[in-house]
Amino acid sequence: MIYKVSVLIVFALSYIGIMIFAKRKTYFAGVGALLVVILTAFFSVDSPHALLQFVLRSINWNVLGIFLGTLLIAEAFIESRVPALIAHHLVVRSKNIGMAILLICLMASLLSAFVENVATVLIVAPIALAICEKQKISPVPFLIGIAISSNLQGTATLIGDPPSMILAGYMGLNFNQFFFLKGRPSIFFAVQVGAVASFFILNAFFKKYKDPVAEHEQEEVKSWFPTMLIILMILLLALSSFFDPDFSYMGGIICMGLGVFATAWFFIRKEYSRRDILKMIDFDTLIFLSSIFILVGSLMRAGVMEDIAGLVLTYIGKHTFFIYIFIVMFSVLISAFVDNVPYITAMIPVSRILGERLFLPPYLLVFGLLIGACLGGNITPIGASANVVSVAILRKNGHVVGIREFARMGLPFTVSAVVVSSIFVWFIWR
Repeated sequence: MIYKVSVLIVFALSYIGIMIFAKRKTYFAGVGALLVVILTAFFSVDSPHALLQFVLRSINWNVLGIFLGTLLIAEAFIESRVPALIAHHLVVRSKNIGMAILLICLMASLLSAFVENVATVLIVAPIALAICEKQKISPVPFLIGIAISSNLQGTATLIGDPPSMILAGYMGLNFNQFFFLKGRPSIFFAVQVGAVASFFILNAFFKKYKDPVAEHEQEEVKSWFPTMLIILMILLLALSSFFDPDFSYMGGIICMGLGVFATAWFFIRKEYSRRDILKMIDFDTLIFLSSIFILVGSLMRAGVMEDIAGLVLTYIGKHTFFIYIFIVMFSVLISAFVDNVPYITAMIPVSRILGERLFLPPYLLVFGLLIGACLGGNITPIGASANVVSVAILRKNGHVVGIREFARMGLPFTVSAVVVSSIFVWFIWR
């Protein structure tokens, strides 16, 4: 009992630190992970070897491999200038500014299904800024639109965002099962129906911009090799489902292997030093994810997840619909203001336990959790990293965006996407 309470206190303090000091979230997660390991060693009768095994097994190495590999491939894809070329062709074929920005938002949305959200914003934001500068209009609504669009599709595929990777790791989902699972449409299609609804909202904001688009300079592609790597990664991940149906190792090996080729591409071009390439690796997020895995692993070892599931059933009851709505809406509320990675990592086991106790399909509650947590970050400028970056870009260009202005677009966008997606999941998986 003392161990359980101690671990819970450490997790709670770490989470509060992550909430209040977002820029130092890795520090708080790392210290918290170290403390729970010390607590486990103090209260456990296990040998040092067994303790080391617990730590190593708590970390999902497959997820870390996928994250790092896709990160390197995405960096090469950005540097190849292919995304900028695609955006250019979308812009020049648009009949007015509103349509051009809407298509760029659509591109950002689709791109973020395979490329990290912040990278997506950095790819397309300069194009939107250039259009706004030539037309002498405010870029604020357009960059907000790009940010919230990029957050939307990161949930749709295994390689889109860390939360999807974490879900796959805990639930044993492979790449193909994000599209179809047990003969039913999976999370990918839930996101798509939500995307359709949310893009009607964006269109309502952008349709007033009816001026024709000024001439835009075309980007030159440096190399098509990174594009080939992305296509190959998708194909290999799809095929790996037959060899590693439980998603235990193959995804990480594939992504890391192709990541090595992406790194080699940087070296061959001789435009980048070793220091430049090392800067591309997000060591901060790798340490953060590892620490969260250890923290949540300690909670599971102490039996905290079962206790939380019991509390939910006690205070909300065993009515499936109310529990589902609670998980979705609570996830939206939490993720509007704090990083969703620790929340999702902690709540997936709770959702699984609730599903087992209520004799539900195991995916109903976890899909609702993912939709609420990932789309909820679109409400405020601090809810997701892509939002923070887009607001920083706007500030650099002389436009200060507050929570109210961001929420004016983000809130209706989020509500429409969450409502439609969660209804879809309910009827498919209930």
